[in-house]
Amino acid sequence: MRVLGIETTCDETAASVVALGRGGNGEILSNVVLSQIAEHADFGGVVPEIAARAHVAAIDRIVACAMAEADVSFRDLDGIAAAAGPGLIGGVMVGMVTGKAIALAAKKPFVAVNHLEAHALTARLTDGIAFPYLLLLVSGGHTQLLAARGVGDYLRLGTTIDDAVGEAFDKVAKMLGLAYPGGPQVEKEALRGDPQRFAFPRPMHGREIPDFSFSGLKTAVRLAAERIAPLSGTDIADLCASFQAAIVDIMVERTRAGLGAFRQQVGAPNALVVAGGVAANDSICRALHRLTIESGLRLITPPPALCTDNGAMIAWTGIERLRLGMADGLDFAARPRWPLDKNTRLVGGKA
Repeated sequence: MRVLGIETTCDETAASVVALGRGGNGEILSNVVLSQIAEHADFGGVVPEIAARAHVAAIDRIVACAMAEADVSFRDLDGIAAAAGPGLIGGVMVGMVTGKAIALAAKKPFVAVNHLEAHALTARLTDGIAFPYLLLLVSGGHTQLLAARGVGDYLRLGTTIDDAVGEAFDKVAKMLGLAYPGGPQVEKEALRGDPQRFAFPRPMHGREIPDFSFSGLKTAVRLAAERIAPLSGTDIADLCASFQAAIVDIMVERTRAGLGAFRQQVGAPNALVVAGGVAANDSICRALHRLTIESGLRLITPPPALCTDNGAMIAWTGIERLRLGMADGLDFAARPRWPLDKNTRLVGGKA
C-alpha cells in the first residue's frame, strides 16, 4: 500500500509518499516540506491570508517533487490523504481540494485526515508502538494529554485552558525581542541563562485533572521583564532559562497526573508518546525521559522532522485508516476545529 499525504494546516506546505511494508512497517519514500518562516517573520507570527496564498502558489510543485522523489505515478498509489483540519481554514482548504482533485482524477480513495491524529499516530510509523499509549501533544496550537486507544479512538484526559505551550514560547520570545519562530530562540537563549534567577509560577500544579495553563506564566515573564528594563543580554538569557525551567516542571508534573488518569480510566499504557513541534525541545524531552524511567515506561519521541508539520504523518494516517476501510467522500468539509475525542468537554471555551 502506498499513499500520498498532503499537509497545509498552518505555515508548511508539505507532501509525502509513504508505503506499508509486508511486515506492517511504514517506509517513507519521500517527504518534502516547504516552510513559510520568511513570509511571516516580519509579523512575528503566522498571518492566515499570507499562508493560504503561499500554499496555493507552492502546492502543485511540492506534490510533484514528492511524487518524483518517491519515483511513483498517481496510478501507483492506493489512496490520497490530506489534512482536513484543524487549522487555518484557508490553508486547510488548499491542501484538501488538491487531494480531492488528485483522488478524483486518479480514481483513488480519499482520506480526510485529522491533523492531530496524524501527530498521534506518527509513533506507530517510526516505532511501531501498539495501542494503548499516553500521548502528550505539544505544539503551537495544542497542548493535550490523550489516551490513544486505537485509530479514531481517543480519550482526552487534559488540555490547556488558555494558551498552548508553543504559543507561550512564541509570545515570550516576541516580548523579549527574539526572532520568529520563537520557541527555538528561547531554547537557545536558555542554554546560557540562570534558570533560578526568576521565581516564575507553575500553574495548575497539584490539580487532579491534568489540564494545563500558561497565561499566568507568560504574564509573570512580562512583569519581570518590565521591572528590570532595559534588558541586557544576560537578562534575556536568564528570563528564557527561568521561563523554560517553569515549562519543564509543568510538563513533568501535568504528565505525571495524566499517567494517573490514564491508569484509572484505561489501564496500563504501553508508552508515553510526545508529539508536535515542541517535542523537539531537548530540555522537555530529557525531563520526560526521567519521568518515564521512574514510571517504568518507554518514551517515544519521533525525529524532529516528523514532530513538526509534515506530509509523512498525513500519509501514514491515510494508510492506518484505509487498512480499516475508513475512506471519506469528496464532499468532506474542511474543519477549523476538530477535537480527537468526539465526546470532549469544553475547557475555557475551547474544544
